[in-house]
Amino acid sequence: MVLSIGTNKIKTAIFISGTGSNLKSLIKFSKLKKSPISINLIITNNKLAKGLKYGIIFKIQKKIINFKNKDIAEKKILKELKKNKIELICLAGFMKILSKNFIKNFKGKILNIHPSLLPKYKGLNTHQRAIENKDKYSGCTVHFVDAKLDSGKIILQKRVNIYKKDTPDSLEKKILAQEHKLYPKAILKIFSL
Repeated sequence: MVLSIGTNKIKTAIFISGTGSNLKSLIKFSKLKKSPISINLIITNNKLAKGLKYGIIFKIQKKIINFKNKDIAEKKILKELKKNKIELICLAGFMKILSKNFIKNFKGKILNIHPSLLPKYKGLNTHQRAIENKDKYSGCTVHFVDAKLDSGKIILQKRVNIYKKDTPDSLEKKILAQEHKLYPKAILKIFSL
């Protein structure tokens, strides 16, 4: 019996800006035999992103890209993606909005995880807004990225109850735990495995 050594897995880049907890979860997922992806590149706009440590721990190439000039930054990223033969991009807490032109280069091959049940609460401060509106539940969404913010085709969603005692922080923790499960499921769903 020949063991799969991941040569036929989809080369994936993860874009992060912060702690990288979804990155860590996706790396663990990529190591599973059933996983269709291998993580070959980590891109960040933040040289202090805590998630960069996972690049060191798991020996994954990482690139820090300065976004002072978005055009130049995106050209550098596209060059890196091409060089590494990347076929899929997973945004995981990446706090920069990619241009239409960049998205066009990777149409249908960019995924994002968002901490609300889209189309509700696009953008930032999702937990705060859900609590202020006295919502009974919130959640997370994995969707394809298109030119409009948080508007691409939804792949999967997971609902999380909001209780009276919840704060934006406690809600964020509950939703993040679900994000770690949802992102791999969404990837499996796309590749129909």
